[in-house]
Amino acid sequence: MADVRRSEQGLIAQPFRRVDPKPELQRLPQQFRAIVPGYNRPVGWEQRITVNPGIRSGKPCIKGTRITVYDVLEYLAGGMSEDQILSDLPDLTREDIRAALACAATRERRLANSVA
Repeated sequence: MADVRRSEQGLIAQPFRRVDPKPELQRLPQQFRAIVPGYNRPVGWEQRITVNPGIRSGKPCIKGTRITVYDVLEYLAGGMSEDQILSDLPDLTREDIRAALACAATRERRLANSVA
């Protein structure tokens, strides 16, 4: 979840904090560090996902749309392919779908770490 801070204009959602994976990557054996072109590249979801208390009750949304991360996850969980989602929601790109997945994974990781 994004940090929410108070200011004179009201509540302001701060962007998610990015965790640097490099220290964890250095602990992996060399064969697991290979980067395959087109795969395993950073998604940069922080530039594609926004949180605004005035839009969709502050849920994380794809930038420039009212489509939430949860909407994308529900479509994928329901069995829709990326191509089907893109045909139904022409404002989205494949990178937006991957950013939604990366955002959800980061949130899940943060929740798992806070409980442990």
